[in-house]
Amino acid sequence: MKKLSIVIPVYNEEKFVQELVTTVLGVDLSSLGLGREIIIVNDASTDKTLESLKVFESHADIRIISHTINQGKGAALHTGFAAASGDFVVIQDADLEYDPHEYLRLLKPIIDDKADVVYGSRFTGGDAHRVLYFWHSVGNKFLTVLSNMFSDLNLTDMETCYKAFRTEILRKITLEEKRFGFEPEITAKIAKLAKRERVRIFEVGISYYGRTYQEGKKIGAKDGLRAIWCILKYNL
Repeated sequence: MKKLSIVIPVYNEEKFVQELVTTVLGVDLSSLGLGREIIIVNDASTDKTLESLKVFESHADIRIISHTINQGKGAALHTGFAAASGDFVVIQDADLEYDPHEYLRLLKPIIDDKADVVYGSRFTGGDAHRVLYFWHSVGNKFLTVLSNMFSDLNLTDMETCYKAFRTEILRKITLEEKRFGFEPEITAKIAKLAKRERVRIFEVGISYYGRTYQEGKKIGAKDGLRAIWCILKYNL
């Protein structure tokens, strides 16, 4: 049986992480004929995140890895990807902005052998979508358009968390960005790989339950500026 590796980077999510992991465990992958492993990378949280995760330590499908120094989401993903042993990889944020039950939608083009990489777009189709920050959505769309201009892709949501890969594709890419620059970096490097090899990139619509900054949202303006730099750096 083929296996899905679900990589979850976590930093200071004591309020949400237990519910998130429980939800992930409740996703039935049998219709896709997949087993699973859940790799949780605790990026040196300073709250009670690690204590909250202890209830899952003995679960056969779960592996918890902890950084001793906070390094950023990208660095946590590097650690998770290196530990992944599945045939496919999905990224799952530790908050509740994305619905794990949509893995089936995200993975279907790969399982059907139509895609090698799938992005879950918050801006095309999907289901429920929380109405939040106008300028944040403008920033996301601007970064996507800028990325597309250099990568020659026609994505609608480059900054989305939900990305699924054949693991063999990830193994061909060397990642550098340790924070939120991961998104434009992986997109640029996937696009370059697709120009050299047969890499099929798809998008599917997903729902989105965004958080406010009061609820714990972490990405900010400086991350947007870094994203612009990464788009230029990794595409040129």
